Amino acid sequence: MMNVQDPDSNENGKVHCFINDNTPLTIKSASNNFYSLVTDSDLDRERASEYNITVTCSDEGVPSLSSSVTLTLQISDVNDNAPVFERSSYEAYIVENNTPGLSIFTVKARDADWNQNARVSYILEDSSVNGVPVSSYVSVSADSGVIHAVRSFDYEQIKDFQFRVKAQDGGSPPLSSNVTVKILIQDQNDNPPQVLYPVQTGGSLVDEMVPRSADVGYLVTKVVAVDVDSGQNAWLSYKLQKATDRALFEVGLQNGEIRTIRQVTDKDVVKQRLTVIVEDNGQPSRSATVIVNVAVADSFPEVLSEFTDFTHDKEYNDNLTFYLVLALAVVSFLFITCLVVIISVKIYRWRQSRILYHSNLPVIPYYPPRYSDTLGTGTLPHVYNYEVCRTTDSRKSDCKFGRAGSQNVLIMDPSSTGTMQRIQSEKSILDEPDSPLEVRLPCLP
Repeated sequence: MMNVQDPDSNENGKVHCFINDNTPLTIKSASNNFYSLVTDSDLDRERASEYNITVTCSDEGVPSLSSSVTLTLQISDVNDNAPVFERSSYEAYIVENNTPGLSIFTVKARDADWNQNARVSYILEDSSVNGVPVSSYVSVSADSGVIHAVRSFDYEQIKDFQFRVKAQDGGSPPLSSNVTVKILIQDQNDNPPQVLYPVQTGGSLVDEMVPRSADVGYLVTKVVAVDVDSGQNAWLSYKLQKATDRALFEVGLQNGEIRTIRQVTDKDVVKQRLTVIVEDNGQPSRSATVIVNVAVADSFPEVLSEFTDFTHDKEYNDNLTFYLVLALAVVSFLFITCLVVIISVKIYRWRQSRILYHSNLPVIPYYPPRYSDTLGTGTLPHVYNYEVCRTTDSRKSDCKFGRAGSQNVLIMDPSSTGTMQRIQSEKSILDEPDSPLEVRLPCLP
């Protein structure tokens, strides 16, 4: 609203106002000397954030007088624009066997609004890849839109997958848009060739037989191999690495066919051992080897007679190795067991000696079985000694019997303070002829 004054009178005081034509506004007279600016069309801050409006007022006098003023109109922002991605879809490549956390690429979206309404954040929408949440494959930085690999990818398991990323602004209510992202896994030469035929089981000594009548170009066998990689990493070539007789066989470079390159003769040995190497075309190349045992013979019994010795030698060497290892294990076990037993006995005896050394238990006297109790307590048995005497000139002899206590006597002190042994104390009395303890008996011849 504007107020315009002209101090003149009559026609000289009548005023008319107008504005420049390059604005979406128009000026209207509201009442005497009051004018208002109104919009003539929609305002869009994204097209013009402000307008410089020149208002010119002139009277009807002759000559007409006028004056003008310039107004600056700033357009405030509302959240009326959603974020827009730079591309309608994205494709990115990553080589397999990558390190987790590797940055793959960046998605970018812009918002034409201003300030908070133009602040964009990125969100990974929920989806699944082969039944696994996509969040276990990739992650998206909310602020920058950088997409990182969460895991290490394997081209042989998954070759590509796609997901959607949403860009959302900070307005209220927020506006958003999304875009589809496709990740393509690039193959790496990480798998060697796998030989399918002949199968390397180790149970068969002869894989193929070649008759002695075989001509040049005779097909012996074909080595079949595959490589799970793709592209040039899966291109295979075959080469003969070792052979018993290199002048007899060759291997096709592309097809792996083993053929004779000359006529087979009777001088050729029966046992032919061929080592074929299979290489892929990757960088660096990977390879696998296969051993083909070929028998040059016309009949199977001839083949058995040649290979029997080899079989026995192999079995003998295997058995000898087994028994040597078993004997070593048994000897080691016995040595360790004996060592443990000796140490245990030593420790036990040392512990017993220490216990007896520090013990305060009373000593209980021990009476040998050939000693008698002189106090008559009856705690020890009586011992009788018998001595037989014979003469050389008589058919009869005297027999002498002694009473108990004639040889060994233990005298116990009544106070029980000690024990004294008396040995042969009454020997002289028993030896006298008139001793009342002596008994003579006639002895039969």
